[in-house]
Amino acid sequence: MDVAKLAGVSVATASRVLSGSRYKVSDGVRERVLKAASELQYVPNAHARALVGSGTRTVGVLVHDVTNPYFTQLVGAIQRVAAEMGLLVLIGSSDRNPDRDLSFIHMLYAHRVEALIIAASGVDDLEFAQRMTRSVEMFTQNGRRVVFINRHHVPGDCVLPDNFNGARTLGQLLVRLGHRRIGIISGPERLTATRDRLEGFRRALADAGIPLTPEQIEVGDFSRDGGFRAAQRLMERVPGLTAVAAMNDLMAIGAIAALRERGLVVPRDVSVTGFGDHFFARDVMPPLTTVHVPLEEMGARAMKLALTPAGPEIRVEHIPLEVVERESTAPPPAREREAVG
Repeated sequence: MDVAKLAGVSVATASRVLSGSRYKVSDGVRERVLKAASELQYVPNAHARALVGSGTRTVGVLVHDVTNPYFTQLVGAIQRVAAEMGLLVLIGSSDRNPDRDLSFIHMLYAHRVEALIIAASGVDDLEFAQRMTRSVEMFTQNGRRVVFINRHHVPGDCVLPDNFNGARTLGQLLVRLGHRRIGIISGPERLTATRDRLEGFRRALADAGIPLTPEQIEVGDFSRDGGFRAAQRLMERVPGLTAVAAMNDLMAIGAIAALRERGLVVPRDVSVTGFGDHFFARDVMPPLTTVHVPLEEMGARAMKLALTPAGPEIRVEHIPLEVVERESTAPPPAREREAVG
């Protein structure tokens, strides 16, 4: 096999990587095989022939974590549009592993899917962006379509939620309530969605003349437990915070639990905000102030865009975001307002 020869591995190892087998292969070997396959534009085609013969039209969707409510709602909307059109949807979850992103694209290419929606957030990594661009160019041969959700460093049609201004508006809300000592639980640092939200929040504080030091920012992993641990570290490192802004709703729920464990009441002692406005945001105690991301609309628009022919220019559908104010936010304690005054 040419791919195995170019990658310097056995045919069996190359086959395991290209087929998506769960057999353990080191990251370095996997990278060499995928790079060789991309250079040779090689993909296995046995399953592709079977699918072509079945006559089933298929669309692929790539997400970071299918168990995360953000992606669950997106995929649900995509599947509803697909069902109306008699399409089959194949879902791949990469667990934020860039090599798995590329491997999934190659597998879908082999299966002759007619369109691919990359719902996973973009990554601020030039080398990976170049590899992704080559994979997307391979996939779009013969008129097949790729559509992105969120900001990526790869050319292509895109559904783009306004993460920057959503976070900026949220920061302005906390400033308007009187908060000056604010901690932030951000997401994985390389993700473009994390970067956009953090920069929007930073801008709101800068416009109000409020400093935001590195000590006030703690990295989370977009999970409930990650938010719990990040909030614990924040409160230990920067005592006296009056607000905690988590960059997604799951981490906000974890932060509320961490504050409760320390004997702090939300929002009497500390206000908490999220990002996403998932189905549970209004039902937690207290109901969560957050940024509403219209995931149903985004998924449906991405699906419809993926099923239309490519135009002469890249199409970007901008999605505005709005803050939903609920009971998890309030003015800071009176002693803090007096100190500021």
